[in-house]
Amino acid sequence: MGNPTLTIGRLATAANVNVETVRYYQRRGLIPEPERPAGSVRRYGPDDVKRLQFIRRAQTMGFSLAEVQALQQVVGASSCQQTQLLTERKLTNVRGRISDLRKLEADLEKQLDKCAQAPAGAPCPTLKAFMG
Repeated sequence: MGNPTLTIGRLATAANVNVETVRYYQRRGLIPEPERPAGSVRRYGPDDVKRLQFIRRAQTMGFSLAEVQALQQVVGASSCQQTQLLTERKLTNVRGRISDLRKLEADLEKQLDKCAQAPAGAPCPTLKAFMG
């Protein structure tokens, strides 16, 4: 790790996260918790900032914290192959969710059409659909 000079507050600011986020990631094992020198505060370095930024970028791409942890453990000659496999799984998952959302969108549009065509004072077709 680089020269550890940052307090947890400055680390959080540098990585654009909350201090509680840093602590949570430490509890989850995503970032190491540095030793606390006797009578002093823990210090963090540039590598800790990079690790936090890595976690946040991976989350932005839709990876869960468990998946981020798996990505962090990918090392060595087959790292690209392992990362590709994890990324392909994520893409398959995202495509499935997109498909589900498109079906939901079509269902909602149908419900809106039914509402628009319902006679004044008639029971709401959407509420009727929810009741079964």
